[in-house]
Amino acid sequence: MSEAGNSGPENLDKQKAAAYRVLARKYRPSNFSELIGQEPMVRTLTNAFSTGRIAQAWMLTGVRGVGKTTTARILARALNYKTPTVDQPSVDLAVLGEHCQAIMEGRHVDVIEMDAASHTGIDDIRDIIERVRYAPVSARYKVYIIDEVHMLSTQAFNGLLKTLEEPPPHVKFIFATTEIRKVPITVLSRCQRFDLRRIDAGALVAHLSSIAGKEGISVDDDALAMIARAAEGSARDSLSILDQAIAHGGGAVSAEAVRAMLGLADRARIVDLFEHVMKGDVAAALAEFRNQYDTGADPAAVLTDLAEFNHLVTRLRFVPTAADDASLSEDERRRGADFASTLSVKVLSRTWQMLLKGIPEVQSSNRPVSAGEMVLIRLAHAADLPTLDEALKSLESGASVSSGTPRPNGAPTSPGNGGGASAVAQTRMPSPGSGAQTMRLVEPEPLPASFVAPPEPVVETPPVPVKSLADIVALADQQRDIAFKVQVKRCVRLVRIEPGRIDVSLTDDAPKMLLNELTAKLRAWTGRNWLVSLSKEEGGQTLAEMESTKRETAFSDAKSDPTVAAILARFPGAKIIDVRIPDAPDVDTDKAEVPVEPPADDDET
Repeated sequence: MSEAGNSGPENLDKQKAAAYRVLARKYRPSNFSELIGQEPMVRTLTNAFSTGRIAQAWMLTGVRGVGKTTTARILARALNYKTPTVDQPSVDLAVLGEHCQAIMEGRHVDVIEMDAASHTGIDDIRDIIERVRYAPVSARYKVYIIDEVHMLSTQAFNGLLKTLEEPPPHVKFIFATTEIRKVPITVLSRCQRFDLRRIDAGALVAHLSSIAGKEGISVDDDALAMIARAAEGSARDSLSILDQAIAHGGGAVSAEAVRAMLGLADRARIVDLFEHVMKGDVAAALAEFRNQYDTGADPAAVLTDLAEFNHLVTRLRFVPTAADDASLSEDERRRGADFASTLSVKVLSRTWQMLLKGIPEVQSSNRPVSAGEMVLIRLAHAADLPTLDEALKSLESGASVSSGTPRPNGAPTSPGNGGGASAVAQTRMPSPGSGAQTMRLVEPEPLPASFVAPPEPVVETPPVPVKSLADIVALADQQRDIAFKVQVKRCVRLVRIEPGRIDVSLTDDAPKMLLNELTAKLRAWTGRNWLVSLSKEEGGQTLAEMESTKRETAFSDAKSDPTVAAILARFPGAKIIDVRIPDAPDVDTDKAEVPVEPPADDDET
C-alpha cells in the first residue's frame, strides 16, 4: 500500500486519538500568570526576585492537585530564565526562554525531579549530595525538585540537612508535600515555605468555563458548579472530572449527566428535602428521599448535601455575601436566603449536629436507605420540638403551648405563636373514662410582699479524721478511687502525721505527681488544707509491705501449727494457699477444732 494510502481519514483519526492529551496536562500552567488562586505566593516571589533576595530552598505544601509540582517547574524556569534580552532570574515569563521548554517538559539536564515516594533511602540522598558539587551543564542553577518529600526516611532527612543549610551557590532545592506535619522541623527551618491554598470555587468555575470554550464544548453552568464543588479546591481533580464528563456526555456536558456520573443529588431537590424536614413533614421528606434514591443518588450523599445546605443557610444568616459564590445555583441562593431569615440558629445548629452523627451511621449500615430514612425522621421530629431554652422561657412566662401544631420552617416559638413545648408545659395522662386528659401545671399563689424567707440552716460537714496511711486508703476506697488507693499502698512510706500536715517518703517507682495528687485529694476528701512534704527520712514500711510481712508471718505460724503440720504430713503434695483468722467474738471453739488426723477415707484437703 502506498504512503498516500496510509494518510486516509481513518488513519488521521487514529493519529488524533493517539496524540490526545488529558485536559489536566494540556492546560497545565507554564508561568506564574496562569496559576489560579495562588496570588499571595506569586506576589512574594515577584518581590524576592526583583530585589535579588532569592532563597536557597523552598517548601511547597497543599492538598492534592492544587499545583505544587507545576509551581516547582515554573519556579525552576524562573530561576534559569534566559532570553536574548534578559539574562537573570525573572518571574515575567511571557517570552519563552532558552531553557523553558525543556524544563516544563521535565527533560532538562540541570533540573532533576525526584519522587521521594520511590527514593526514600539515604543512598538516594547520598547520590544528590555527591552531584551538588558539580556546576550545572548549561543553565544558571542546578535545581532539585523532590516531590512528596515527607516520604523520605529519617536517615535521608538527616543526610540532607548539612547540604540544605549550606548548599553551593549554583544549587537550589524545591520540595513539595501534602503532609507538611511529617516533615522534620529541622528541614522546614531551612526552607522558605509556601502554603498553596485550595482554589476558590468561583475561580474554578471560571477556569473550567474558559477551557470548555477553548475545547469547543457546551457545558451547563450548573454542571460547572457541580464539578467545582466535587473537586474541593483541586484544579487537577476538576479537570479530570470535566474530562470524564465530556466523554460521558458525548461532547456536551449537562447537569443531569454530571449528576448521574458522580452519583450526586439534585441541588434543587435537596432544598425541597430541607424544607420538608424543617416543616416537620415526615411523609413528604421520606417520599422525596426515596425519589432521589430511585434516580441514582447515594443515601449518604443526599444527607451530606443536606448538611452542606444547612451550613449554607447558617452562613447566609451571618454573611449574606456568601450568596455570591459562583458554585451556588439560583435556587440555593434565593431559597437559602429565605431560610436564613426564618430559621433560628439553635434549630440550624441542632440539625447540623444530628446530620454529623447520622451520616456515618448511613455509611456504615448494610441498609443505607433505611438508616437514611431514620435520620430524616429524627430530624423532622426534632424540628417540631422547642430547644431547652425556649421550653424554660415558656414555663417562666406561664404560656401554654401545644405540640399538635408544628412550627412552620422550624421557626422558634414565642409566647403567642404556639410552639412545641407541650412536653414541658403540659402532660397528657390517660383517663379511665374519656381517653386522654390534659393535666396542666398549677402555679402556686404568690406570697405577700412582706414575707421574708428564713435563711436556710448551714450544715457544716466535720472534717474527716486522718491519723494514718490506712485512713487515707480507706478514704480512697470510699471515693472508689482504686488507682490512687493502690499507689498509696505501694509507694508511700509514712514518716510522721499530725492534723493538717503529713511527711512521707516515696519508693523509687512512685509517680512523679503523687505528692500533688495526695495534697489535692486530701483537701477534697477531708474538707481542710493539708501540707504534704517529702521527707529525707526513710520512713516506715508501705502498707503493701506490711500486708506482705503479715501474710508471710501468718503462713509461717500456720506451718508451725501442730494440727496443720499433721494434715500436711498426712496428705503429700498438699500446701497452704490462704490463711484466714476469724474474729474472736465469732469463734466457736467447739466447732473450730480441727482433728489432728483426718478420717481415713478422705483423699485430699
